[in-house]
Amino acid sequence: MKIKLTISYDGSKFNGSAKQPKLITVQGELEKALKILGIISKTVFSGRTDKDVHSTNQVVSFDVPIFWEDLGKLKVALDRLLGEFIFIKSIDVKESDFHARFGAKSREYRYVISLKPTTPFSCSYFYHHKNVNLVRVQEASKVFIGKHDFSNFSKSGSEPKSTIREIYGIKIYKYKEFVVFKFNANSYLRSQIRMMVDFLLKISDGKFTVSDLINQLNHTKIVSKTLAPPNGLYLTRIRY
Repeated sequence: MKIKLTISYDGSKFNGSAKQPKLITVQGELEKALKILGIISKTVFSGRTDKDVHSTNQVVSFDVPIFWEDLGKLKVALDRLLGEFIFIKSIDVKESDFHARFGAKSREYRYVISLKPTTPFSCSYFYHHKNVNLVRVQEASKVFIGKHDFSNFSKSGSEPKSTIREIYGIKIYKYKEFVVFKFNANSYLRSQIRMMVDFLLKISDGKFTVSDLINQLNHTKIVSKTLAPPNGLYLTRIRY
């Protein structure tokens, strides 16, 4: 029986989502809990998140034996085993060919900036940047829209088959004392969003120009490869 599991988690408590030897990860904790319940199945995540990156709607697919057909009981059992930093939002039965990663049509992330200084209780969940010029970042972000080779906006270390990605939309808005960057794309390269946010913030601060961004995106010149911190980033929605 194929299961679609939707979870949220506090990324500050894990060394990323993907299972790694001797490290506490979201996938590792989930598979450990499933094994206790007699479910020996490899889990497939819609996408991997790095250390300190959070999710409000991560999707995971895996197979379960028929004796777990009572999904209500399975949810209760998993919640008890997973602890307080991984929360199960829903469990659904899907078609046998459902694949959390390859079936996803788009992925949405939000990067949250606090205009006010963070505290010891909020610093793991927001990035403090005291001023954001909304007009500048909104105009500059339009350059990213569409299909591009984003290799100059990705961290080295992984070798994807293609570095072409399509960004469907970017919305940047202020909410109370926060500025939120919302990205919607088919998928992303490693650390792509954090690098784009960092570049946009430097345009906001007057350190870079839109021309600098265009030159880097078009592979004319590399201006900056630094990253915004991971703690402000949230995987928020997967569309199928």
